[in-house]
Amino acid sequence: MLSTRCAMSPSSDLLLQTRDGHVAILTLNRPQAMNAINLALRSALWDALDALRHDSHVRAVVLTGQGDKAFCAGMDLREFAQIMAQTPLTEMRRFRWEKGEGLATFDKPVIAAVNGLAIGGGVELALLCDICVASEQASFAFAEVSRGLIPGNGGTQRLARRVGQGRALEMILSARTVPAAEALSIGLVERVVAADQLLPEAMALAHRIAANAPVAVRLAKAAVTRGADVPLAEGLQIERDLATFVYTTQDAKEGPLAFVEKRPPQWQDR
Repeated sequence: MLSTRCAMSPSSDLLLQTRDGHVAILTLNRPQAMNAINLALRSALWDALDALRHDSHVRAVVLTGQGDKAFCAGMDLREFAQIMAQTPLTEMRRFRWEKGEGLATFDKPVIAAVNGLAIGGGVELALLCDICVASEQASFAFAEVSRGLIPGNGGTQRLARRVGQGRALEMILSARTVPAAEALSIGLVERVVAADQLLPEAMALAHRIAANAPVAVRLAKAAVTRGADVPLAEGLQIERDLATFVYTTQDAKEGPLAFVEKRPPQWQDR
């Protein structure tokens, strides 16, 4: 595996980037702060995703946290408290949500490899990913109400859509910690594996995805995500439109031809 530092911003030490073939691995690198997200890390993550979006060699991304204690403890509350004291309330909405939708609008598959605690914004980060693989040692908690806050980066909306309104309310309003096994049972994560198998499992899945036709993968993701919050009839129309577009690609011709000729397909990403 070729290891490189993310050289897209002055805060690159906070976000490590490695490559393994067509898969990029992004690692939140603030283990001393349980990988809490401060402004510099948020900006580095946004910039990295923007670069990966335009990198045709990258077909899938794995997102994880440095160390074995925490995936992400959410917002850096020390920094946030200072900003709260210095920022007029009218500016807080702009400040809190600028550069906030990098993962939500990222068009390539993203797999969260949750290696430990995911708290508040850390859970929201995992919810923004397409697939979540968790270590047996992982846990999930929305602790905001115990600190006089509420989830503010999509947690109230995406959690309810993922696990149902009742379970979301119970988890958010109680601020209790949900262990990995329960997270699997309620559909918050897709897989739970032993701690030493977390990254290998996430990478194996990412490579399996990356081996498929890149355009088809991106459009299949778009069909699922765009159709999730619209009526079925509208979602089916989205699917038909995207499926029709796929027929016009070179890869749609290459796939069946490779099957008939009993050889691996050579994807052109177009």
